[in-house]
Amino acid sequence: MKNRAVTLLLCLILAALSILRAFPASAAGITPSTAADFDLPCAAAILIDEDSGTVLYEKNADDRRPIASITKVMTLLVTFEALEAGKVRLDDTVPVSEHAYHMGGSQIWLEPGEEMTLNEMLKAICISSANDAAVAVAEYIGGSEAAFAEQMNARAAELGMTNTHFVNACGLDAEGHLSSARDVALMSREILLRHSEVRDYCSVWMDTLRGGATQLVNTNKLLKSYTGITGLKTGTTSGAGVCISASATRDGLDLIAVVLGSLSSSERFTAATTLLDYGFAAYAAVPLPAMEDRPLLIKVKGSAEESVPLDYTALPETLLMPKENAAALTAQLDLPQELEAPVQLGQTVGTVRILSGETQLGEYEVRAAADAEKMDFGTAFGLLWDALTGCES
Repeated sequence: MKNRAVTLLLCLILAALSILRAFPASAAGITPSTAADFDLPCAAAILIDEDSGTVLYEKNADDRRPIASITKVMTLLVTFEALEAGKVRLDDTVPVSEHAYHMGGSQIWLEPGEEMTLNEMLKAICISSANDAAVAVAEYIGGSEAAFAEQMNARAAELGMTNTHFVNACGLDAEGHLSSARDVALMSREILLRHSEVRDYCSVWMDTLRGGATQLVNTNKLLKSYTGITGLKTGTTSGAGVCISASATRDGLDLIAVVLGSLSSSERFTAATTLLDYGFAAYAAVPLPAMEDRPLLIKVKGSAEESVPLDYTALPETLLMPKENAAALTAQLDLPQELEAPVQLGQTVGTVRILSGETQLGEYEVRAAADAEKMDFGTAFGLLWDALTGCES
C-alpha cells in the first residue's frame, strides 16, 4: 500500500500530464472485386456481405426506381424498433381503418373495424406481403400512414439511403416513391443485423390467421428451393417489375442479394440464386485468430485506479475473404505499456491489425472498458498519509 501511494504521488508531482494519443478508427476489412463474368435478368441488382456490408457484385445499384413491397422492409424495421423501445407490444390490438381496408393488391382482406394483434399483422406482412396489414400497422404506430412514412424517411436518412423516398408503407406504386438496389441492401442489412427476429417471420413457409380460416403462403419461393435461405422480402407492381431482397447463410457467411425490375417471377428468383451462388462460391468467412494471450487489463498512472479492463468487442468473429486468397490469419496487437489518467470508458487505447501474410486486411480499435479519473493532489496526499500511518480511508 505504501509503495503504491508513494508511486502515485511521485507520478503527480514529477510527470507532466498528457493526453493519450488516439488511434484513428480504420474502415477495416478488404474490398473484394465487384466484377463478375455474368449478367442478370433484371434492371438493377447488388450482392453484399451482411456482416461487413462489402459489395460483392452490383448492376445499376444506384438507379432510383420503384421497389414495390420491398418497401415493407423499412415498415418492419420501424415497427421492430418501436417494439424494442417499448412503444408497442406484440399482443397489442391493431384496429383496421377504412384507409387500410381500401389498399388492394396483396392482402388478407381486413375489414373496417376488424382487429388483430400486432404479432398477427406482422405474420401477414412478412409471409403474404399484405398491404392492408402494413398500412394498419403504420397507422397504429405513426398515427397515420403519412406520418409513418415520414418516420420511414427519417430512418432512411440515418442509414445513408440517399436515393430513397417513401410515400407509403406498403410499396404500391406512387409518384415519388423510389429507392435503389444499394439502399434496399442497406435497410435489409440493418434489420437483419439489429432485429434478427425478422427471420422468425420471413422464413415461415405457411401459417394461418383467424383461427385457421385465412391461409398464409410465403411469396418467397426460394424458401423451398435454396439451401440456407433466411428471408427476406419480395415485391411486384407494374411500375417496379418483379423484385426481391433475399438473405441466406452458409458456413458462417451471410449474404444479401437484391434484385429489382425483373420481367417475371422466375427471372427474379434466377437472378437472386445466381447472385447468392456466386457469393458462396467465391467468398468465405475466415475466423479471426483466437488471441489467447491478449491482456485483459492495462496499467494506468496518475489515477487511484491501478488499471482498467480492455474491450475487444470491435473485433469481428470472421473476416470476408475471396476463397482463392483465403489463408490463415494472424493478429498484431499495438498497445502501450500503460495509460495516463484520465481514461474514459470507450476511449480508444490501442489497435489490433489482422494480417494474411504481409497483407493487412483490417484494423480494429481496442477500447477502455472503464473510467480512470485523474487523481488530484488531495487524493494522492490522502493515500500517502494512509500508507504512512497504516490507516485506510
